[in-house]
Amino acid sequence: MEEIVVGIDVGTTKICTLVGRIEDGSSIRILGVGLEPSEGIKKGTIVDLDAASQAIVRSVERAESTSGLEITAALVSMAGAHVSSVNSRASVGVSNGLIEEYDVLRVLDQARAVAIPHDREIVHVIQRGFTVDGQDGIRTPIGMHGYRLEVEAHIITAANATVDNLRKSVEAAGVQIQQFVLNPLASAEVVLTDQEREMGVAVCDIGGGTTDLAIYVDGDVWHTMVLAVGGNHITQDIAHGLRLPVTQAEEIKKEHGYAVRGEVGADEYFNIRPFGEELPVQINRQDLAHIIEARVEEVFRLTLQEIKRSGYDGLLPAGMVLTGGTSALPGIRRVASEVLRLPVRTAKPENLVGLVDRLNSPAFSTSVGLLRWAMTMHSHEMTPGQRRPKGDKRMDFSNVKKWFDRLLP
Repeated sequence: MEEIVVGIDVGTTKICTLVGRIEDGSSIRILGVGLEPSEGIKKGTIVDLDAASQAIVRSVERAESTSGLEITAALVSMAGAHVSSVNSRASVGVSNGLIEEYDVLRVLDQARAVAIPHDREIVHVIQRGFTVDGQDGIRTPIGMHGYRLEVEAHIITAANATVDNLRKSVEAAGVQIQQFVLNPLASAEVVLTDQEREMGVAVCDIGGGTTDLAIYVDGDVWHTMVLAVGGNHITQDIAHGLRLPVTQAEEIKKEHGYAVRGEVGADEYFNIRPFGEELPVQINRQDLAHIIEARVEEVFRLTLQEIKRSGYDGLLPAGMVLTGGTSALPGIRRVASEVLRLPVRTAKPENLVGLVDRLNSPAFSTSVGLLRWAMTMHSHEMTPGQRRPKGDKRMDFSNVKKWFDRLLP
C-alpha cells in the first residue's frame, strides 16, 4: 500500500503544507501544496495565536483542496531561539554478555535522563555512536558480545510554552502532530549527501526570521542551534536605510539585491519612491548591496562563533551547505565562504515529481525535508512517538534495531 505523508512547515514568512505519496518505497510524489503567508509569527515563534492558527488552517485547507485528501496528521517543523541542545553520555552493564534491544533501550533512556529544566521538553534524542567495552564507533551493537554499553547522545529541547502554542495552532486546523522536527534536520534530509555527512559538514538554513544550523560528523548530528536573525532583518535594514515600506523593501531585495558590493557595477541604478517623496528617486545598486552585505556578514560571523563554540570547527572538511529562502540571495555564498573560510555551496530540493512548480527553491528545503523524514520513518516501520505526559521519561522505540542509527522522537 502506498503511504501518504504530510508535512507542515511553520515559518516566519510562510506556512507550507505538503501532501506526498511514497512510491516504490524510495520516491515521493507531491500531491498537494498549501502555501500561505505567515501571520502571528516572529523569529520562528508564535506571538499571535489566533493569527497563526488561521494562517495554518488556510494552508492546510489549500493542501487538502489540491490533493483531494483530508489531512488528519502531519510532521511539523520547529525553529526559534527557544530551541537549545545538550550532549549526554550514559553507560549500562550488560548482564549476560550479549547485547540485546533491551540494553539499547536502557542506555538511551539513561542518556535521556539529563537534568532538563521543568519549563522545557525534549524534541529529539540523537545517538552519536555506541561504545562496547571501550571499542567506539559502533552503530549497531545489538547482537554483539560485551559487558559494558555506552552511548553519546545529542539532546534537543524546546520551551514548553512555545511548543504548546505551536501545537495548539496546528491542532486548530484539525491536524494531529505526529512529531516535531527541527528545521535544519529536516532540510538536511534533502540537501546533504551521505559523503558530506560522513566527512563533516554544516547545514545552514537561513529563513525569514531565523538561521538554523546543524553540524554532521561521521554521519550523525553533533551540534544544533538556532539564531534569531534571518532574511527579514536584511529587509528591515533596507527599509530603514532607504526609507521604504517593508513590503517594498522586500521586493527590492528580491529584484535588485546582491550580497557583495564589489561585484555590483557603479553605474547600476533603480528607481524607488521613499517616504515623503512625491517623485521616484534613483538609487545606486551598490548602496543597496552595501546595506545587504553588512547584515549578511553579521549572520555568518554569528554562525562562525557558534561553530567555534561547539568545538567542531576543525571537523568540517566538506564545509557548509546553505539553504532556506535567504540563501537564494545572489553573492551570499561568496560572503559565507570568506567569513567562514570553508567551502560553501547552496542547495535546494531536487528530483521531485508531482506538483513541484513552486517547490524548486531553497525556500522549500524544510518543507520537502519533512516528507523525506516521514518517508524514512515509514521505511523503518516506525510510528512517530506521541507527546508523553510531563515527567514521563520512558522512550518509545518501535523496531529499534532498524531505527536507532537515525533520530529518535
